[in-house]
Amino acid sequence: MAHPHQLLVAGGGIGGLAAALACARQGWQVRVFERAAAFSEVGAGVQLGPNVVRVLQAWGLDGALQAVAAFPARLRVRDAASGRQLATLDLAAMPIRYGAPYATIHRADLLALLHGAVQQRDDIALALDRRVQGFDDDGHQVRMQTHHGDGRAAEPVAGDALLGADGLWSSVRTQLLGDGPPRLTGHLAYRALLPQAVLPAALRSAEVTAWLGPRLHLVSYPVRGGEALNVVAFVHGLPPGGARGATPDALADWDHATNAADLQAAMASCCAPLQDLVRAVPAWRLWVLADRPPLHAATQQASGRVALLGDAAHPMRPYLAQGAGMAIEDAEALGRALRQADTAGIAVPTLLARYALERWQRNARVQARALRNGRIFHATGPVRWGRNLSLRLLGERLLDMPWLYGPQPSGR
Repeated sequence: MAHPHQLLVAGGGIGGLAAALACARQGWQVRVFERAAAFSEVGAGVQLGPNVVRVLQAWGLDGALQAVAAFPARLRVRDAASGRQLATLDLAAMPIRYGAPYATIHRADLLALLHGAVQQRDDIALALDRRVQGFDDDGHQVRMQTHHGDGRAAEPVAGDALLGADGLWSSVRTQLLGDGPPRLTGHLAYRALLPQAVLPAALRSAEVTAWLGPRLHLVSYPVRGGEALNVVAFVHGLPPGGARGATPDALADWDHATNAADLQAAMASCCAPLQDLVRAVPAWRLWVLADRPPLHAATQQASGRVALLGDAAHPMRPYLAQGAGMAIEDAEALGRALRQADTAGIAVPTLLARYALERWQRNARVQARALRNGRIFHATGPVRWGRNLSLRLLGERLLDMPWLYGPQPSGR
């Protein structure tokens, strides 16, 4: 019996664990290397459209998802200044329309769900506290160098393919493409998660609500079966002291206690209900948003025996709520492609190229739409008036996205 193909995965976040699960399901042996000492997720909520939930269902994770997620019945869009409702989208109809529900989930719960599924398999090995230092693709195999958390070099590991799922500041991408660091967007995200029980009744919600204002917007939705409310506010600006050329560690290491006042000042012109929600949050976590331009070629997602997935390949602004979703879609497509190494005897570089050809245009489209949404959500002056009028007149026709939520033809 032929020896199973070996996939090395750099990064044990949502994308890395999803890829490990997808590829192991297709007959590959997988080794995941995570730089952190424990599998954990920072941040707060994630929205999963039916395009993503269908994948999780196909992997047998529907029951686990049902146990930890919330399933809002409606998306409601409101004007941040006046509080007026602009449009709604019936999320409860998505199982009929697209074959799966719309889910909202805490990032840590999604990671735990994937981690639990991975731990049940003996064809996936997880290595913690291992930082990827570099790789060598000689055309026949990939050799990857890693260091332990204390700086000691580990023995090199070899595999048939390497997947960079190591996020926005991907070291695999740096070596593979050499295209420099991500770009700062000029936007900041203030994130919070709080029990709904501590909120006044008027501020509790079982819906996804988006408040659109000049140079800002805020989104809230339930997670953890509705017991908690995820709140994230996006505003224009640079972090304290600026951030040009800052390292990832520096960008994450601020005194967040001072940021609540900054956010309240940025939202001073918003309506009373929105300001009440912002003031009800006792603590915020501040994030700098960075991204890259939309992909322009399949070679940006795979080359030789090395491929990229999720934020390592196509980091995007969170204005379409599809960052985690595209990583999970990538994982499913990668598994389907690599399956043919055994079933059809196709060379691994060819299969990775096929994976990239299938994924890059869809990912680029989502990246571009997220950019466009940011301009629309934060519009000022006549553009803002036109946006509000369009939403009031067209409503669900603008908010629903069959091209995104519906089944995708191969290669799109």
